[in-house]
Amino acid sequence: MGKLKILKCNSMREQDKDQRMEHSLYFDISPDQIPIIYASEYNITFGGLEKVHPFDAAKWHNVHTFLKDASIITDTSTVSPKEATDEDLMVVHPQSYLNKLKWSAYVAQVTEVPFVALFPNFLVQRKVLRPFRYQTGGTILAGKLALERNWAINIGGGFHHCSREQGGGFCAYADITLCIQFLLRRQMIQKAMIVDLDAHQGNGHERDFLNERNVYILDIYNGGIYPGDVLAKDAIKRCVELRHRTKDAEYLEKVDMHLEGALNEFQPDIIVYNAGTDILEGDPLGCLSITPKGIIERDEIVFRKAKDRNIPIVMLTSGGYQHVTARVIADSIINLHHKGYLT
Repeated sequence: MGKLKILKCNSMREQDKDQRMEHSLYFDISPDQIPIIYASEYNITFGGLEKVHPFDAAKWHNVHTFLKDASIITDTSTVSPKEATDEDLMVVHPQSYLNKLKWSAYVAQVTEVPFVALFPNFLVQRKVLRPFRYQTGGTILAGKLALERNWAINIGGGFHHCSREQGGGFCAYADITLCIQFLLRRQMIQKAMIVDLDAHQGNGHERDFLNERNVYILDIYNGGIYPGDVLAKDAIKRCVELRHRTKDAEYLEKVDMHLEGALNEFQPDIIVYNAGTDILEGDPLGCLSITPKGIIERDEIVFRKAKDRNIPIVMLTSGGYQHVTARVIADSIINLHHKGYLT
């Protein structure tokens, strides 16, 4: 009898945890709001970090501004997410990992900016990690909204190098894993597909889903650059490695062919699309040669295939290391709107 009571108590605690999880980051939006997610808290301005790292720390603000200028969204129609708390993050991350982020030296390693190690951690938490936690909250919320509206776009997120126990590559929280696990734990979905089209291998979510049959990963990336994670590669169900300087025609043919093949092999309840723009020609880290037009066409291919099959889709902006990147992202979203994929 005592054992039964313990089991019941444990079950009730799990239900309470799930309910708290739902209420903390999941919320309903009004009919006149559009499932494009952004908050001013996404942006990083701290001690020149935005100047010494190749990542454009103003990218998220600029994308939002361009979309407002194009009358795609307004401040009131944009969805503002909540900051992910430690309790939210611990759905995936163990306390030991969150404790590592309390050391500025470790955050410096994750962000690849050595001088961050010199600052007190309370400043690093507020100026560097808090923006990442807001973007992570946006990715988690995007999963819920995509199921309700058939699509959602988080103007931030896509931290695909972070796994449950290890950060890196400017990725401190495993937002893709968190998005999917929130949905699975609430039994809102049974199967998910990650379509990772960032220039880099998405080794973080791959490590997290190594032995998961209900998560299918398609990853198309430059095989000659960071991270070259052989262990994580085992999780990729359909792996396409590109060569340096790959151009539009070859790239778009592979995206179309392999996404079609992936969707014929696996029928997901949701697609999480990591739409990195570091494939853009001239990107110092991606080393590919895709034009802005090619990126717009790539995103259209992904949204078209999702819409044709009535599969909800979450889009994350992920990597992109040039100041023109924000303009390309905004132009692609504007194109998706004009083509009727954001309805």
